[in-house]
Amino acid sequence: MNPSLVAADLKARAAELGFALAGVCPARDAAGYPKLQEWLASGYAGQMHYLSNRAEAYRHPRSVLESVRSVLMLAMPYRTEEPKECQPGEGRISRYAWGPGDYHDVIHDKLHALADWLRAEVSGAECRGVVDSAPLLEREFAVAAGLGWIGKNTLLLNKPAGSYFFLAALLTNLDLPADAPFATDHCGTCRACLDACPTQAFPQPYVLDATKCISYLTIELREAIPEELRPGLGDWLFGCDVCQDVCPWNHRAPLSGELSFQPRDDENPVDLIALFELDDAGFKARFRHSPLWRSKRRGILRNAAIVLGNQQHEAAIPALIRGLNDNEPLIRGASAWALGKIGGDAARTALQARIVVEPHLEVKGEIEIAIGNAS
Repeated sequence: MNPSLVAADLKARAAELGFALAGVCPARDAAGYPKLQEWLASGYAGQMHYLSNRAEAYRHPRSVLESVRSVLMLAMPYRTEEPKECQPGEGRISRYAWGPGDYHDVIHDKLHALADWLRAEVSGAECRGVVDSAPLLEREFAVAAGLGWIGKNTLLLNKPAGSYFFLAALLTNLDLPADAPFATDHCGTCRACLDACPTQAFPQPYVLDATKCISYLTIELREAIPEELRPGLGDWLFGCDVCQDVCPWNHRAPLSGELSFQPRDDENPVDLIALFELDDAGFKARFRHSPLWRSKRRGILRNAAIVLGNQQHEAAIPALIRGLNDNEPLIRGASAWALGKIGGDAARTALQARIVVEPHLEVKGEIEIAIGNAS
């Protein structure tokens, strides 16, 4: 086996599969592991307990593949068309989740193909492909593999490719020649991402307080969104692209030709009022294979109600009244808040009728506040 030829052929095969960036680094202790520990200790992970529960596993990639000696880091672009402007009653979805399927499935299939190719080419080759779900500090290893630098918004940036790409990794027991690590930070004095964040989620450059991040609030948080952060959600139903949209390096980011990443007609943007017509079965039928499935119906309708409240869209009152009487307390509480923001006789009457029969104390509190706001 010629390691240099194997690495070159592996990168060429990755390019054929749609990975725009590829680089190799040795399997070592993650350089960013101490920062991860500090970040977790600061409470910035919020309810993402899976991070702290397996924190030690992030120290070294052997927790993903015990025999690992090299890590091939990969990037697949997902930028497609530009987001359309939201009208009242509509909400935005982060670009990465626009497509008809889940990007995890798309990339895993390509990683399996790459792993199968490597095993066929090199006798005794062991490998494992991962995207997102494994305890691997992908951005740190991407820097070590020469793919880019970590920007002030904590995302990996590449000068020609921007940041609209998914990171993935193929871990192998082979000793492959390493690429030069990326050594320069090209953010300079720019603060565009920090200043544009609607919820002030960056306590300092290169540090994200996830508990204030719109992506966390709309996807990871399983409870009611803190009231003081709700206005900052603006039109965002699921995820957020603000810190990427304003980044100068994304102004020339390439477009993806991957069909699975192209936006569905009903998700750029989304009709929020129609979401309240979906029962559990209807929600499953529409979103089961989409990234939005992660938030489940209760989370998506909670988010939809917050957006409609931010828009103060009177035509949404019937849908929000339906949400106010939903079986799920999280949806009832968010719908009550939205009705209070919109106000008017219809909203107030619905809130007063609901509080009489509301069994959930937290939701009762939401309704009481909403009645006051609607008056």
